[in-house]
Amino acid sequence: MDNMSTIRWGMIGCGSVTEVKSGPAFNKVPNSKLIAVMRRDAQKVQAYAERNNVPYYFTDANELIHHPEVDAVYIATPPKYHEAYAIAAMQAGKPVYVEKPMALDVAACLRMDAVSKQTGVKMVVAHYRRALPLFLEVKRLVESNAIGEIVSVRIEMLKYDGGNLDPVENWRIDPTLAGGGYFYDLAPHQLDLVFYFFGKAMRYQGAAFNKAKLYEAEDTVNGVMELNNGIHFTGHWCFCVEKGMEKDVFEIVGTQGKISFPVFGNEITLEQGDATKIIHFDPPMHNQQNFIAQIVPYFLGTGNNPCTAEDALQSMRVMESFVYGNNK
Repeated sequence: MDNMSTIRWGMIGCGSVTEVKSGPAFNKVPNSKLIAVMRRDAQKVQAYAERNNVPYYFTDANELIHHPEVDAVYIATPPKYHEAYAIAAMQAGKPVYVEKPMALDVAACLRMDAVSKQTGVKMVVAHYRRALPLFLEVKRLVESNAIGEIVSVRIEMLKYDGGNLDPVENWRIDPTLAGGGYFYDLAPHQLDLVFYFFGKAMRYQGAAFNKAKLYEAEDTVNGVMELNNGIHFTGHWCFCVEKGMEKDVFEIVGTQGKISFPVFGNEITLEQGDATKIIHFDPPMHNQQNFIAQIVPYFLGTGNNPCTAEDALQSMRVMESFVYGNNK
């Protein structure tokens, strides 16, 4: 792959999220082109391909994986299918870009990583917020000691359930497809940023509950961590509040100030003494474009992996601990 000049992508799973966040970005990044898509629904996959000018479309993932013009595979299915598709692609010699959460559980992630190492085929996990300007600015502020020595980090997410409680239509509330509930869908972004900013977790423990009993998965999660630099982390997630109660808070407290921002928003609030500064960022047209622009050189042999399996396993281990009690 290192002697190629363009990565021709095949995308497995082309639901509505890929229409804006990721799909178009593959054609906007240098040396990158989306040439094939797969979805089990024949009418929907054909419509997606025609709407987005994608030359090939399939209802069978293996046909896409083994198509001679597909160089690399992006997996955008529910987490249940990540492991099998990623392993099939890597065994076919095709580098893999897999959505978060990396898989259903830590054991599946480890198996995927083992195949990547055994085959020597590259794999990247879609913690793409690492490449967005807002979070790069938070990292810069932290590393430049803008708020002094970091003391603590707090995440609070309160979210309305969205109203769609049909596990067939809404796979995110079906643990057999998602690994957990909304926590497994949204917390990977948040927790990955904790590790991206502050390094590894030394100890962690948590508990999860199904308070509203609206579906099988947990809807409330609490957790604490001690990071390797002595920073204390607390997290609270609740996905069964009323609409007016919603919150998205990521708060970093230092000895000389505070940085706060929503992980799913566009502003940083920087507090230093009596001064408060709001730093606004325009939302990106395609959330994953900056990240894909780092993956393509990596797959072509001229760049580094922007998010390794080892990186992604940090948040997977912590989520599994918080929800299922595998505390460390």
